[in-house]
Amino acid sequence: MEQYTPPITKLIEELAKLPGIGRKSAQRLAFHILDMKGNDVVELAKAIVNAKKLTKHCKTCGNLTEGETCSICSNFKRDHSTICVVEDVRDIAAMERTKEYKGVYHVLHGTISPLDGIGPEDINIKNLVSRLNSEVTEVILATNPTIEGEATAVYISRLIKPMGIRTTRIAHGIPIGGDIEYADEVTLMRAMEGRRDM
Repeated sequence: MEQYTPPITKLIEELAKLPGIGRKSAQRLAFHILDMKGNDVVELAKAIVNAKKLTKHCKTCGNLTEGETCSICSNFKRDHSTICVVEDVRDIAAMERTKEYKGVYHVLHGTISPLDGIGPEDINIKNLVSRLNSEVTEVILATNPTIEGEATAVYISRLIKPMGIRTTRIAHGIPIGGDIEYADEVTLMRAMEGRRDM
């Protein structure tokens, strides 16, 4: 096993805690940081501390923001009658890249997962229900096509439908460039269900 000084070992251990970073990648990152100019290391450290200190969740939708509400919720040009429900703030960035969706969002910060001990009360569903006023005409459920994502979408749909608000689910299917022969049964079933006229 490698013998590094305690500060280097500690840096490697901390970097290895990041998702997708194994021990070897953590070592590479640690030595890259050690090779950086002093000023650059200070700026990196400041950026990490400031991101953690200055970023909070939007009080309306749960997106990341510096203020009380995020730029999407405070934008009056957005269609506030349509709410797209996503699992994670990164899903908003993906939806926004399409430049097609003009409504607002609601971030659940997870999914219902009984095996992991996560119930409806552990994710941001209560705030979603409190947002549903007479202005809201549609809730789009854009959770991932996993067992947990589907269970969460079904739960929210059953909660909202009695309110008379249209509840839709994003279509799932075969990605562009994908081959039908390699698609699993659930993906093919979703692709058939989500078909549309041409």
